Amino acid sequence: MNNILEVKDLHAFYGKGHILHGVDLHIGEGEIVSLLGRNGVGRSTLVKAVMGQVESTGSVRFKGQELRGLKAFQIAHKGLGYVPENRDIFPTLTVEQNLILGQKKTGKTGRWTLADMYRMFPRLEERRAVAAGFLSGGEQQMLTLCRTLMGDPDLIMIDEPTEGLAPKIVALVAEYLMALKEKGVSVLLVEQKLAIALDISQRLYVMGHGAIVFEGSPAQLKENATVRKEWLEV
Repeated sequence: MNNILEVKDLHAFYGKGHILHGVDLHIGEGEIVSLLGRNGVGRSTLVKAVMGQVESTGSVRFKGQELRGLKAFQIAHKGLGYVPENRDIFPTLTVEQNLILGQKKTGKTGRWTLADMYRMFPRLEERRAVAAGFLSGGEQQMLTLCRTLMGDPDLIMIDEPTEGLAPKIVALVAEYLMALKEKGVSVLLVEQKLAIALDISQRLYVMGHGAIVFEGSPAQLKENATVRKEWLEV
């Protein structure tokens, strides 16, 4: 399997704060990889560093090209999608306007259409003319995921998509991520819920204190009680 994303010796900083300490990580084409760890260990910082949103050193290569030094919008145009934890919808625009804003103006048709989004999440079609600010938290999460997809990314990085969502919506998000994989889109899932990560990932990384402390398959993590106890369990 070819790697679509390769992160090597990545250090990241907020001012004088040294958050990431030499992170190595890779994601293959069409692979779902989860990044696990407790709050505050640097998972969100890693995703932001890949997107060029925080100061960093090291190497971030996407489809063979170095991304470090590029601005976030340039990175997005190369085919890297990012769904931040705070959802970032446009509250005064309708659901459909939010989705249309996600499209790239490249002139070519992407893998995904409005009809695809509505088929995946029928609730969005029901609410297509409603201002996004009036949606529930789960509906806003669906909208953010779909808006990112409308940009036709080859890799999508999703930060805590199931945070605060009802179990039924969490199951929908898991189905959505599997649908991405079936269309050849790679996924980096930043998640605290171990169950969803174990269910849908091909590989997992666990972070602790700004570094990777475990890499392996779901089966290997299930067998490794020491890692789970030290780095994941509250």
